[in-house]
Amino acid sequence: MGVPNRLKSMIRDVPDFPKPGIIFKDITPLLADPCGLSLAVELMANQWRDDRPDLVVGTESRGFIFGTAIAQSLSCGFVPIRKPGKLPYETRSVKYDLEYGSDEVQIHVDAISAGQRVLMVDDLIATGGTMKAACELVTMVGGEIMGVAVLIELMNLGGRELIGPVPIHALLQY
Repeated sequence: MGVPNRLKSMIRDVPDFPKPGIIFKDITPLLADPCGLSLAVELMANQWRDDRPDLVVGTESRGFIFGTAIAQSLSCGFVPIRKPGKLPYETRSVKYDLEYGSDEVQIHVDAISAGQRVLMVDDLIATGGTMKAACELVTMVGGEIMGVAVLIELMNLGGRELIGPVPIHALLQY
């Protein structure tokens, strides 16, 4: 079994979650497997080793899991993007639509210095709304987005196109 298939075997489909018609890609079995988690993190980080970012930005909440591990692997800092009311200092916000509703994300105004090169990380890109909003926040506070790393990309939902001309590295595609 090849590496992508080995990792895919650790991801289960949960039908009708969080609402009817959605097939949720549950990564918790992969997270519980030490070899699977380690392999996923290293493969997500490897794409960026020769051109290392200054910071990794992870989106709440599963982006924190992969983002902090990738930041450690690449020896760079980590910045969280969170839901409203979760960050204790002054923030900037972006509202966006997602595949089953709408939401808002925030970042500290001083989280990124002007010109810092940023790698965006999350577990999954579906319609791209969350990542697009996160990229807007990073740009708003002065960061330069060098790329996006995700574990899973749901190809038929068009997220890559919504995000635009940013290099996207998806470890697994469905």
